[in-house]
Amino acid sequence: MPTEKQTFSDDEALHLHQYPQPGKIAVQATKPMATQRDLALAYSPGVAVPVRRIAESPDTAYDYTSKGNMVAVISNGTAILGLGNLGALASKPVMEGKSVLFKRFADIDSFDIEVATQDPDEFITVVKNITAAFGGINLEDIKSPECFIIEAALQDLADIPVFHDDQHGTAIICAAGLLNALEITGKRIDEVKVVLCGAGAAGLSSLSLVKTMGVRKENTTIVDIHGVVYEGRGVDMDQWKSVHATNTPKRTLAEAMVGADVFLGMSAKGVLTPDMVATMAPNPIIFAMANPDPEIAPEDVAKVRSDAIVATGRSDYPNQVNNVLCFPYIFRGALDVRARRVNDEMKLAAARALAQLAREDVPDEVAAAYQGRHLKFGRDYIIPSPFDPRLIWYVPPYVAQAAMDTGVARRPITDMEAYRKSLEQRLDPSAGFLQTITSAVRSRPSRRIVFAEGEDISVIRAAHAFKLQGLGTPILCGRENLVEENMRAAGIDPKEEGIEIVNARLSHRNAAYSQLLYSRLQRQGYLKRDVDRLINLDRNSFAAAMVISGHADGMVTGVTRSFDKSLDDVLRVVDPAPGGRIMGLSIVLAKGRTIFVADTTVAETPTPEELGDIAIEAAMAVRAMGHTPRVAFMSYSTFGNPQGERSDRVKEAVRLLEERGVDFEFEGEMPPDVALEPAMWANYPFQRLTAPANVLIMPAIQSASISTKMIEALGGATVVGPLLLGLSKSVQICQLSDSVSKILTMATFAAYDIRASAKG
Repeated sequence: MPTEKQTFSDDEALHLHQYPQPGKIAVQATKPMATQRDLALAYSPGVAVPVRRIAESPDTAYDYTSKGNMVAVISNGTAILGLGNLGALASKPVMEGKSVLFKRFADIDSFDIEVATQDPDEFITVVKNITAAFGGINLEDIKSPECFIIEAALQDLADIPVFHDDQHGTAIICAAGLLNALEITGKRIDEVKVVLCGAGAAGLSSLSLVKTMGVRKENTTIVDIHGVVYEGRGVDMDQWKSVHATNTPKRTLAEAMVGADVFLGMSAKGVLTPDMVATMAPNPIIFAMANPDPEIAPEDVAKVRSDAIVATGRSDYPNQVNNVLCFPYIFRGALDVRARRVNDEMKLAAARALAQLAREDVPDEVAAAYQGRHLKFGRDYIIPSPFDPRLIWYVPPYVAQAAMDTGVARRPITDMEAYRKSLEQRLDPSAGFLQTITSAVRSRPSRRIVFAEGEDISVIRAAHAFKLQGLGTPILCGRENLVEENMRAAGIDPKEEGIEIVNARLSHRNAAYSQLLYSRLQRQGYLKRDVDRLINLDRNSFAAAMVISGHADGMVTGVTRSFDKSLDDVLRVVDPAPGGRIMGLSIVLAKGRTIFVADTTVAETPTPEELGDIAIEAAMAVRAMGHTPRVAFMSYSTFGNPQGERSDRVKEAVRLLEERGVDFEFEGEMPPDVALEPAMWANYPFQRLTAPANVLIMPAIQSASISTKMIEALGGATVVGPLLLGLSKSVQICQLSDSVSKILTMATFAAYDIRASAKG
């Protein structure tokens, strides 16, 4: 699994794992347990009925228990990420994390199991004896060569899929990328010369799979820490290396690279040099996947070869080899046909599906994450994005079909199109929303965001995270001595590069900012000394002046003062956008949908004209964030029933919007249930929405604010924002005393700049 440079403090990582409750997973009942009858059915005596049925016919466990959607994530902790052999218990946070990924990407439930033995036979015995409870086994972080022994034995002993992701996940993504790289370069798979650098589990599995695809053994060379793995070598050899050894006079990586077409790197930073790359064949294919830093950086490849295709394990370079593209969907397809194992045909099917997906048009949800770079199949896009929403319904059917074709499926799927549709509806499409925005910010040139309340320790921590995550350059506004003191208190080195501190009182730009603001306010009752005082003492005014002067790309504030006060401060300096509507847009991320709610901060009781403006501004923002807006005007009334002054105001807004000829779907007046549930549309055949609304225009700020805050308080959904829209510059205002995570989110949206994204 690719790792990134640390973008958080140790304390933040520990805090996440400890609060609000320890760990990352929990059990949730899928049946009601509210009455005595519920308990009688679910436990005694009702549970005896499925018990007897399963005893008579074991396969019915898939029908009456969670077995068919349950994977065990199992480790002994002998190879935890890049940390080594730290023991079974220390691996538990990683195994819980893997369980979270199964749920997040494929809606698969999972239990983590840590086996406290380093003896392969003992480990095999333990796992063999618990397989009946699960639909699949995902082995994780087990060192080589024991991992080969364990997986092979369990595949023979278990009647369910056993999959060692460290081996096969990387192999499948490599295979997919290689298929597309060969397509682009016009090379034949049976002719290319492949060099594998790193003879661990992932490397040997990757080589085995590409051989299965058609790479010839005599065209392969393995290099480990002792040099080339050749026939007859006696140093550090085992049966798994020996099977891939070739008869070659080459003894070093440099010799092996001469004339090579493909480099597969799973070794260490810097082992591949530009000089070696220069000796490769035309159109070389370089998969440098060492973590956290590749064998060679793509920019170093570019210095010597303009014809190379490069992939790494890093998200900040094109073509990321990320196992999360594979293991959730391999298991999803295998579980859905109740497969007995994961065979080579299923692995190849997954690889070919991923390769084919990368060749298709990229949807808006993914394109929005890469502003400034056109995503299209080619040298910089041979592997799909991990956040492509199509993965859940695109890859598993290939895997399921391969399982059926090879006879390992217990329950074949008869209607594959219906299966695809069920997968499309299964996963929560809102889960990747914030990752999409974050990826978009990372893909742009560095954005300079000023944090107006730079002395606050939560703001400092958010600014530090903003910098570490590669989102841009944070500028902390405050007194240097206090900012630095609080940075040290937060465990941040004040001398750390990439974070700027500006003191509003001492800035050499104060005179220019003051004159700029005075020219705006001199006819609004402000004296020059009033404006000087604002620039010198009010950090919102100073920060906003930085933004309109071009010294920062955006700002974030609001942590230490009310939203209304912060907005008033900003509006003294920043103009509304031409034709823009100043408003708040809250984003509700709930299971199965993303809903945008407006206006949640500014207009107390908007007029019909203002409601129309709010709808247009919201639709623009929603489109800029990669969604197709479908607007519904909220009311207690449903198309005139019952009638009333408040519903008439909403009805008039809809009529006025019809006259304006907008380019998005809208309808109203209606309550939320009618807007969100197509099943209720039978009584209203005239309504114009083609799918459930995703933009709700509230009739007043009270209803908007109350509804979003109630949803957040009740749980089961995440509320982002409200985002501030309609200004000519990118400004976001937090809620009073927001957490570090929420401040970071608002800073990310300030860097995203919704209005600029809409134009771009």
